Amino acid sequence: MTITPEIQCVKKNPTIPSRRKIEIANWIEHLKMIPHPEGGYYREIYKSQEFISDQELTTIRYHGKRRLSSSIYFLLPSNEVSRFHRLISDELWYYHHGSPLNIFIIHPSGKLEKIKLGPNWRNGEVLQAIIPRGSIFGSTVIDEGYYSLVGCMVSPGFEFSDFTLFRRDELLRLYPQHADIISRLTIP
Repeated sequence: MTITPEIQCVKKNPTIPSRRKIEIANWIEHLKMIPHPEGGYYREIYKSQEFISDQELTTIRYHGKRRLSSSIYFLLPSNEVSRFHRLISDELWYYHHGSPLNIFIIHPSGKLEKIKLGPNWRNGEVLQAIIPRGSIFGSTVIDEGYYSLVGCMVSPGFEFSDFTLFRRDELLRLYPQHADIISRLTIP
């Protein structure tokens, strides 16, 4: 196993059991993941070879042509969070392995929704979830000392220019009623 900075960071974490650290490090190495700006690790695995032209895009929220779709693997250790962010396209999340995940969505109306992404429907978990465009969302791993491995698909295809990461003060001004979760899923 090559000890990359990403794997070194996981191995140093005291909140994750040793066996689990090895599992996480193996996934990161096997899937060739890198740190994601929102937290966790990712690897882009698919970008459509077909494009939608500027003329075919009927909305001004996109600038330039876009691939039809794109997809990533996303791994989130329990000692990290996926910080609140927003995309200008719908995003579909698919559970693959590990702990279930809580996805917290603040809709444009201000309503807070929590989706449990995971394999156990008896616990109210779903195998896939849709995050509507324009929503602000982030996630946490449910089982302490574990991790979640999911897939995320965006259509039209993801570009980092479509991604907004929020600071705590911005969201607290807009949604003070959600201060607890905003404080947990943002940085000052």
